[in-house]
Amino acid sequence: MWDKKYMRQRALGQTGLSVPALMLGGNVFGWTLNEADSFRILDSAFDAGLTFIDTADIYSTWVPGNKGGESETIIGKWFARSGKRSQVTIATKVGMDMGEGRKGLAPKYMEQAVEDSLRRLQTDRIDLYQSHEDDPNVPLEETLGAFDAMIQKGKVRFIGASNYSGARLKAAMETSARNGLARYQTLQPHYNMMEREGYEKDLAPVVAEYSLGVIPYFSLASGFLTGKYRGQADLGKSPRGGGMGKYLNDRGHRVLDALDAVAKDSHSTPARVALAWLMSRPGIAAPISSATTEEHVKDLVEATKLGLSQSALDRLTAASA
Repeated sequence: MWDKKYMRQRALGQTGLSVPALMLGGNVFGWTLNEADSFRILDSAFDAGLTFIDTADIYSTWVPGNKGGESETIIGKWFARSGKRSQVTIATKVGMDMGEGRKGLAPKYMEQAVEDSLRRLQTDRIDLYQSHEDDPNVPLEETLGAFDAMIQKGKVRFIGASNYSGARLKAAMETSARNGLARYQTLQPHYNMMEREGYEKDLAPVVAEYSLGVIPYFSLASGFLTGKYRGQADLGKSPRGGGMGKYLNDRGHRVLDALDAVAKDSHSTPARVALAWLMSRPGIAAPISSATTEEHVKDLVEATKLGLSQSALDRLTAASA
């Protein structure tokens, strides 16, 4: 058992919130984990101090028979069973297509969506409510006005953006300032050692300008950075393996070699090293990573404790350039 007291905390942008240095991904709840196993992972993560949880209304519509909201529902049942809601920072998202016309960032839909998420999560407030993706069909003033109203009513504490371009994120920040509306405090981008250019060139300047807290998803490149996919024969190892082929190239092998070397030098694992590298990057508040076993939870906790030398970080940065 771990001691929460030793979990590193980070400032989440300018929210004033202090959160663990790693965020627990909730996409697996109701997908690769059933309810009982999800409860077990949530208990284990909580005991380890991983009290910052990310989910979304759309998790997990892609599973046959699911309608969306399964992850939120499981987390809500866990809150009710454990009594731990007040000790957790919960983040969820709105906007992606849940079928039957349920999508987008128009105020009327958002008003219904937040009520649905609150009901499923069995809570009266969402700590961080995020636009899951940009909606170019709705004026930013309307979307941000809807978020602002939720904050005024106490249903939402802070808001964030995910999957925005740098230009649209900057436009949203300017819209909030110009209209006196709540502003995005966080950004959830696709960012890891294998996916650097989009974030670093397009989004990082806006993040720095507005002091946003960054919570990257696919922190381990859907498992590639754990080192378990090293050749075509490995692609059948998991449901996500099919998408790993794009990384099995010279650059991918260079990254794995660097992770192996740094892991060996630091008596660690490639997964922990990859997360530690991400935690060291400018503006990063807490990378998101999911866990399906207690061993995975231990990996996440150990990653937050791993202090890599500057030379190790430089080696990883160069290999993944």
